[in-house]
Amino acid sequence: MQDHIVVLTGAGMSAESGLSTFRDNGGLWEEHSVYDVATPEAFARNQELVLRFYNDRRRQLASARPNRAHRLLAELEARYRVTVITQNVDDLHERGGSSEVIHLHGELTKARSCRHPELVYDIGYQDIETGQTCERGAQLRPHIVWFGEEVPMLDKAAEVVRTADHLLIVGTSLQVYPAAGLVYEVDPYVPITLVDPGAPASVARARVIRKGAVDGVADWVASLA
Repeated sequence: MQDHIVVLTGAGMSAESGLSTFRDNGGLWEEHSVYDVATPEAFARNQELVLRFYNDRRRQLASARPNRAHRLLAELEARYRVTVITQNVDDLHERGGSSEVIHLHGELTKARSCRHPELVYDIGYQDIETGQTCERGAQLRPHIVWFGEEVPMLDKAAEVVRTADHLLIVGTSLQVYPAAGLVYEVDPYVPITLVDPGAPASVARARVIRKGAVDGVADWVASLA
């Protein structure tokens, strides 16, 4: 049976493909406070602004490309079972070739109904407009887990982490809960590696590679040979 590699990725993974993150910009995301564009209250207060913000992010994503770290993780599937659990809302893991990806915080390339959350639509890189509705007449919104909302994929992600033979953490500060709590679901004897160029959060017994995602993942993959 193949070893199961579980990879937990955060904003640092996408940053090396040119996608900015609010945590690297003093609490601003493309000059917007997250409280103006990433909460249910913000959407209720100024729907047009929030939709425009995510439409811009979608256009930015359309021109971004998977980096070498994305591709290296996909290539591991030739030898291992690999599950990527990502806090990122982009589709770079999928475009990089990964076949098993769990999105904790939603997906930018999807829309869902405001009143009927089970109605989710693949929209690719198209805009969502005010007045654009689902088949039951409710306004569409980005399929994103905003601050203050539940993380519906968290239980599934925790189940996956419990089956890991290796846990690789890339590009996340491990400061945002509940996602950060996933590291505590791993079996005590499973090796953990943290790829982070700065001062990482404390992870007991983790091997730390103090490099960015591309170089750090390359080093880790080479160590598996």
